[in-house]
Amino acid sequence: MDSLTQPFNPLKVLSFDLETTSANPFEARIVTSALVHIDSGGAHPQEFLADPGVPIPEAATKVHGITTEYAREHGSPHADVLAETIAAIRKAWTDGYTLIVYNASYDLTVLHSLEPGFLITGPVYDPYVMDKLLDPYRRGKRTLTALCEEYQVRLENAHEATSDALAAARIAWKQAKKRFASQISPQTMEQLMEFQAVGYYRSQNDFKKYLLGRGKDASDVNTAWPLQTP
Repeated sequence: MDSLTQPFNPLKVLSFDLETTSANPFEARIVTSALVHIDSGGAHPQEFLADPGVPIPEAATKVHGITTEYAREHGSPHADVLAETIAAIRKAWTDGYTLIVYNASYDLTVLHSLEPGFLITGPVYDPYVMDKLLDPYRRGKRTLTALCEEYQVRLENAHEATSDALAAARIAWKQAKKRFASQISPQTMEQLMEFQAVGYYRSQNDFKKYLLGRGKDASDVNTAWPLQTP
């Protein structure tokens, strides 16, 4: 049965996270890729370390802790990690799983930028976007760490790809089964995808207007979800 026509099931998901060389998704290369399958059999994590083929900037190393030297010595070829990541996501969609990605417009754009043949062909659930749209007036940051505190979700090691992917899946479960159950449960994944895309565009466009109205640069404000456009 087509998973897009079904409600979101947080117990049949592939939670995905990247750690990379750059905050710019159009120039980033993969350092680590985490894929956590969650279903009735439990959570099954898989993580790949890549040699990105370029030096890892010090700023990126400070975030995820992986140096150029370590990645070169222990990482698999970047092309292999990219191919295995995309293959796992495509298989999950084929098998009826929903892809969970925190701030999907970054991670999925990285994949699409590295492999233009990668397209969104299955359901995506973004806990960051859902929180932003369903609780828009709550003050405070919406980083993964901040949302873990807000939802009382365990985050073992921030910016470690598998830990981040697990935390995103836990937040998604709390959103769907607890905090926003009445808004999420009646909708199909196709409806939720549209809700996220349209809501994200409106929210980001409002932010863009806010910046421009104050004479600030808004050129890097992304309005597209789940894939950014250059």
